Amino acid sequence: MATTPLAAEHDRLARIAGDFSTETGFNARLIDMRFRAIAPLLDGATDVIEMGCSDGRMTVALAGCVPRLTAVDGSADYVEAVRRRLPGVRAVHSLFEELPMRAEFDVAVLGHVLEHVADPVEILGVARDLVRPGGDVLVTVPNALSLHRLAGVRMGLLAEPWSLNEDDVRIGHRRVYTPDGLEADVREAGLVPLERRGIFLKPLANGQIERDWGDELIAAYQSLGELFPDHCAEILIRARRPEGGW
Repeated sequence: MATTPLAAEHDRLARIAGDFSTETGFNARLIDMRFRAIAPLLDGATDVIEMGCSDGRMTVALAGCVPRLTAVDGSADYVEAVRRRLPGVRAVHSLFEELPMRAEFDVAVLGHVLEHVADPVEILGVARDLVRPGGDVLVTVPNALSLHRLAGVRMGLLAEPWSLNEDDVRIGHRRVYTPDGLEADVREAGLVPLERRGIFLKPLANGQIERDWGDELIAAYQSLGELFPDHCAEILIRARRPEGGW
């Protein structure tokens, strides 16, 4: 019997989950920076859904600042890890395309999701339908125009800033967004972008920063990201579901 596209996606996520953790290396620091950028945008939200919880580092932070949190992931192992860590969180094992919920949430958080999925506009449409009219969708993705990727092009390591490198392929990336490209997908999905920010100005690869940088230097480059948002390591867009439909 032929494998369906959704069944194949479940299998793909199971393979990727075995080779990735949010708790190791400089990636863990980046997730913490991502949360600090998102947290003020959750002010007043009661019901929040995290789409793509992975093994739960961001989930732990979100659970500490919102009254009710639902966490969703397509990897059964990741969902089980979140259930063990956070019994008070509703953890759901599902592909986003298969979620039965609609218009239940004030905010949907998609932290590093769209670079992984087959159809990002479709998934943004799912997020749009998960929040109530007037609700927000918060999206973060890696930035193709990050300084470290631009340097990689100059060094001949990448053909283009948006080319996939070995690490991208290993952890299941299907694309790397430019800021304008992400905003275009958000609009195509029927969401209204309200603001766009950058997270952490990153001139070097994660391993180099982890090995050679101290906390003060990391904090300085996090602050510099406010001055150069389109060249930060990550893009953050806050978008809204229109009140009167789309």
